[in-house]
Amino acid sequence: AEKNSSVGIQVESNQYGGDDTALNGIRLICAKDGSRNFLYSIESHTGYFGEWSHPQYCPTGTLTSFQMRVEPHKGLFGDDTAANNIKFRCSSNPTLEGAGLDWGEYGYWSEECRDGGICGIETKMEDYQWGLDDSTLNDVRFFCCNKQQ
Repeated sequence: AEKNSSVGIQVESNQYGGDDTALNGIRLICAKDGSRNFLYSIESHTGYFGEWSHPQYCPTGTLTSFQMRVEPHKGLFGDDTAANNIKFRCSSNPTLEGAGLDWGEYGYWSEECRDGGICGIETKMEDYQWGLDDSTLNDVRFFCCNKQQ
């Protein structure tokens, strides 16, 4: 049976001038049947700003949990960034940290994918603000897929 799950990440981050948006996108790099010979990427909607980082990979295994760095709302005249960075834990134990920004604090680790790995992504995005304060990526949800028997 075929099993596809994430083995690596890329993040899109932005900081410039008067309006920082920090984390704009997360791209999961997936392997078909656990083979690193056939890699492809999936992403949910991404923001309008920034450049993709270099990809990072688990040495072996798959992504099993994540931790997000978020900056709280800055008030009426503050520059909101919301999601700033993300970490993933690999089933082989290393932690991958995105090349995002370091504003805000990391939250708790997510629940771990017990029998398999992360295989899907859904993002919550702020609409483009047309010259006002953009924060772009505000939240993310990942999905686990079990190993096929």
